[in-house]
Amino acid sequence: MSKEQRVPPSPAPDEPDVHLRIRLGGTPLDYVACLTAALIFVQEQAERRYVDAVWVDTDCAARFRRLPNERLYLIT
Repeated sequence: MSKEQRVPPSPAPDEPDVHLRIRLGGTPLDYVACLTAALIFVQEQAERRYVDAVWVDTDCAARFRRLPNERLYLIT
């Protein structure tokens, strides 16, 4: 990500952001997501198995993009 590009704001600014690494077809994809969206993504993945693997950790570097459609994981 270039210096001009910034990570969009979190859809849940009161929550911490986490690093979400998704392995899809052997390719690692790194994203930043708010904690709730990341946990719901992991729960949905456990139920439906869309991707090969998912990891969540607290080291969320600003160089990662936000999880695509992150807001959809927050709709209840």
